[in-house]
Amino acid sequence: MKAIAYYQSLPADHPEALQDVQLDAPSPGAHDLLVEVRAISVNPVDTKIRQGVAPEHGAAKVLGWDATGLVKAVGSEVTLFQPGDRVFYAGAIDRAGANSELHLVDERIVGAMPASLSFAEAAALPLTAITAWELLFERLQIAEGSADQGQSLLIVGAAGGVGSILTQLARRLTGLTVIGTASRPETQAWVRQLGAHHVIDHGKPLSEELARIGVGQVTHVASLTQTDQHYAQLVECLQPQGRLALIDDPLQPLDVMQLKRKSLSLHWELMFTRSLYQTDDMIEQHRLLQRVSGLVDSGVLRTTLGEHFGRIDAANLRRAHALLESGKAKGKIVLEGF
Repeated sequence: MKAIAYYQSLPADHPEALQDVQLDAPSPGAHDLLVEVRAISVNPVDTKIRQGVAPEHGAAKVLGWDATGLVKAVGSEVTLFQPGDRVFYAGAIDRAGANSELHLVDERIVGAMPASLSFAEAAALPLTAITAWELLFERLQIAEGSADQGQSLLIVGAAGGVGSILTQLARRLTGLTVIGTASRPETQAWVRQLGAHHVIDHGKPLSEELARIGVGQVTHVASLTQTDQHYAQLVECLQPQGRLALIDDPLQPLDVMQLKRKSLSLHWELMFTRSLYQTDDMIEQHRLLQRVSGLVDSGVLRTTLGEHFGRIDAANLRRAHALLESGKAKGKIVLEGF
């Protein structure tokens, strides 16, 4: 089967950073779906692994943790799907990625693809939707509905992949006042389109930007990028007993003692935790994706596809990695068809 892989960690603009290769087709295990991949999207996890994880000597490492496709075959214990079903999912970080014609994924972390979307449009959603949903409803413990009316959520990096879906979830499904950050006119416009009540510039002091829109402090923060650079400001911006959730990998250690005076709580979100540890509630990601699919089809949520980079091949994936690493991507980058 065709696949895109790498053999050594190289800069994104190097012609061998990602290569077109031929690999043996995999066979499904008991809980696996064998998926014929139709579209993929690219996430920061792809670039981080390519840069920092060297494959075993001589082995081809395949990236890619967002995919849509058709179920081609199922394992002996599969009960949720059957051949021919259209699915979308993010997969598991400890297994081969989805940048290949055929891909194996555990059915418990797969959802039925939204019927109203194309393969490309749906490929933009799984990883970021799972991350945003778990961060908002499980880590920050926000309730659906109006129970949290009067409280506020500051989303740092609201124009990125996770921010684009988190903004929608918070605005459409909760009573929170949603404040997104973005630093360029085009990304600020994007965040407004997604439903943020307010948009501020994270390139300026956050307290001053909040004051500009008439907000003193917020009750919740979702820090999606450059947490170490904004950390002291985020502590300042949070109300006493507020909650701070993050998903990125700070380059500098965070001083948790800064949280004590205000009794602030810190929450990490990694959407791969359930699949990495085969947790008892692993199927919650299936249920979550089913819910997201329904919300898309009912018009509550929209795809976060930002750019379509063409067919799935090494050259286009290298371009996608380079754009992600530049920090200038808006929404999700999607590729489609081999």
